[in-house]
Amino acid sequence: MKDDEIVNITMEYVKDKLEGEGSGHDWWHIYRVYNNALKIAKNEGVGDLFVIKLASLLHDIADWKFYNGDVTVGYKETKKWLVNFNLDEQLIEHVARIVKDISYKGAGEASLMNTIEGKIVQDADRLDAIGAIGIARTFAYGGNKNKEMYNPNIKPVFHENFQQYKNSNGTVINHFYEKLLLLKDLMNTEGGKKYAEERHTFMEAFLEQFYSEWNVNE
Repeated sequence: MKDDEIVNITMEYVKDKLEGEGSGHDWWHIYRVYNNALKIAKNEGVGDLFVIKLASLLHDIADWKFYNGDVTVGYKETKKWLVNFNLDEQLIEHVARIVKDISYKGAGEASLMNTIEGKIVQDADRLDAIGAIGIARTFAYGGNKNKEMYNPNIKPVFHENFQQYKNSNGTVINHFYEKLLLLKDLMNTEGGKKYAEERHTFMEAFLEQFYSEWNVNE
């Protein structure tokens, strides 16, 4: 089976599985990450596009946030899916490792990628977590998890490790300080860094406006 056929079949599989999901981890998130990854790959001029496409499509096939913090579920589900195509074992392992390692796990926890393909897909995913779409997804996820929008009595926390981050129950606004505003400086590629700048600035402007409306009587 040709690479493009495998990508198209995988795309339909993921779309069927995630379409209509309401936490911001839906099919259209996958679609945007896929396109972001191809854009960054073109900018960098490097990377195996087949690996990048598959990892982009499968990166949220089983997100740890919906599986009690188990970071191995996405890895296992990715391998389970890809073995259907008789692909090289090293390629399957490469894609599955990207899926396993892609997520942000706290300010004090390194989430490093060892390959350019992984770095590209991770940047593409992080781009969709910031800017206007990132803001919308953050509030969608907060509502899905019954998180309080904002409480001035609850301060942001620097999560030193994944366990702390996983068990955090902070407000939606705190999530900007605990993750989103940190992502710009965690981008791996020059393309990722460039595209993150405008989105980061937009989030800063949003927060400024949010506080001005919150403190309207001061």
